[in-house]
Amino acid sequence: MVAETVLRPADFIAPLFVVDGQAAPEEINSMPGVFRLSIRDLVKECRALRKVGVLAVALFPKLGSQLKDDEGTHALSEDTLVLRAVRAVKKALPELTVITDVALDPYTSHGHDGVLTPARDDVENDRSVALLAQMAVLQARAGVDLVAPSDMMDGRVGAIRRALDAAGFSGTGIMAYSAKFNSAYYGPFREAVGSAQAAGTRLLSKATYQLNPANRREALTEVLLDDAEGADILMVKPAGLYLDIIRDVREVTRKPVAAYQISGEYAQIHAAARLGWLDLDRCRHESILAIKRAGADLILTYFAKPMAVALR
Repeated sequence: MVAETVLRPADFIAPLFVVDGQAAPEEINSMPGVFRLSIRDLVKECRALRKVGVLAVALFPKLGSQLKDDEGTHALSEDTLVLRAVRAVKKALPELTVITDVALDPYTSHGHDGVLTPARDDVENDRSVALLAQMAVLQARAGVDLVAPSDMMDGRVGAIRRALDAAGFSGTGIMAYSAKFNSAYYGPFREAVGSAQAAGTRLLSKATYQLNPANRREALTEVLLDDAEGADILMVKPAGLYLDIIRDVREVTRKPVAAYQISGEYAQIHAAARLGWLDLDRCRHESILAIKRAGADLILTYFAKPMAVALR
């Protein structure tokens, strides 16, 4: 009766990884209980999530290396994997909220979120933004409810909003990765989508465009820019290491705030639990409760399904 913070299955967004072909689900080594799924199995998983009360999923494709190049050109193919996955999920579950990632890292041979400068020492912001806006329109045409630019290029939210509106998709929302930090905890995710393999290392630095973990005020500057450019939901990533940023964002905007409990946060809880050092269920619950208590309305977490089952 006196609990100030309450978790519900509807608070969660489940990140899901999709691969081409008909192979059986493949568990990701560094993320116990998380699988790469064929489109057929992806639809089954979405049905299972909806049944336990999870109302939204975020889709991430893993492409074969033969489809990757320096420009990430396959991201703009009408037949690219994630677009086929969206169509299949929306056909089977039209009421499920489907979110797609807008960034080039699954598609580039170098693993970066945008195209590189001729010197290959940084991303080329404006060229990347133009490609991301085209990606967002293709995703909207496939039927997504929210596009989620995760690239951290400057000005991309405004460019995507203008592109969506011009193409007749004014109803497609934008969930912006507004305060995305250059974290050391992304390694398992990069393994999951194959961007680590493309880059030759899971330790790829994106420090020139993601936020410095030391900078709190800069994070709020980025968030307020995305808010002004038309983002519908503002996200902080990672979540558990940046609870202060979630609280700051909650206090400067009236828009919904999302937070992403990332792969490294998930993996370390599982690793400690497997060694018998922590209680998996209690630590899982406490870690997510803290994110909501800090001010997040929506939580992207790989624990979405077991948490939803536990809360029913």
